[in-house]
Amino acid sequence: MKLVRYGPLGQEKPGMIDAEGKLRDLSGKVDDIAGDTLSQKGLQALKAIDPASLPLVDGTPRYGSPVAGVSKILCIGLNYSDHAAETGAEPPTEPIIFTKQINALCGPNDDVEMPRGSDALDWEVELAVIIGSRAKYVSESDAMDYVAGFAVMNDVSERTFQTKRQGQWTKGKSHDTFGPLGPWLVTKDEVSDPHDLDMWLDVNGERRQTGTSSTLIFNLPHLVSYVSQYMTLMPGDVITTGTPPGVGMGMKPPQYLKVGDVMTLGIAGLGEQKQTVIAARD
Repeated sequence: MKLVRYGPLGQEKPGMIDAEGKLRDLSGKVDDIAGDTLSQKGLQALKAIDPASLPLVDGTPRYGSPVAGVSKILCIGLNYSDHAAETGAEPPTEPIIFTKQINALCGPNDDVEMPRGSDALDWEVELAVIIGSRAKYVSESDAMDYVAGFAVMNDVSERTFQTKRQGQWTKGKSHDTFGPLGPWLVTKDEVSDPHDLDMWLDVNGERRQTGTSSTLIFNLPHLVSYVSQYMTLMPGDVITTGTPPGVGMGMKPPQYLKVGDVMTLGIAGLGEQKQTVIAARD
């Protein structure tokens, strides 16, 4: 299934994309794409619904983040061997975990704000894992049982804030709109191999990132299990798993975003996003 949340910011309704690519309203069946709806039982109940029985949504409404009730966004740094190489970093021996704060979460086609004082705004197409049920101390062999599905995320980053303003990476990752997610949550039964997905990102129509999830250093079961040893994962939590090469920071010389630039990005089978960079709002 492809599950979505659509409508104005703060007023999103749950929806489903049918086999013809049409948007169907799910609000008569579930309150939101959150909580128990993301569990294996909840997803099975949605899968049993005939999409043709759901109201068809007219027009082209805004898509919001495809999952609600997110308690945390956890990011894995330097998790693609070819991206680590372009940054000059040694591949990590354990997953590097950092956080992106919840206020960064936004819809897949919402504008991305350039923060005040920013001089190094960067892009990162990433495969995001959406947790479906509470996970604590889970084994690697069982880890995917706790996953609801996958989505595209643009891990927007301000590199000066991230690397030169002292402290951890969080301050360079957490400005409003730095976490476009979606357009939809694709349930894991639709993805035959999440470790073999083509990924890409363009800036102003020019290809910047081309990669594949096959170059992940730590695979998805390992990541879910690993993170669950340090914190309890809850339904709706997002683990964004790293980026392939081609980020602005890795270019020679580095190239960064400016107001008016347009990012388009996608992952095979998981959909596409498009964002325009604007000046930060109050």
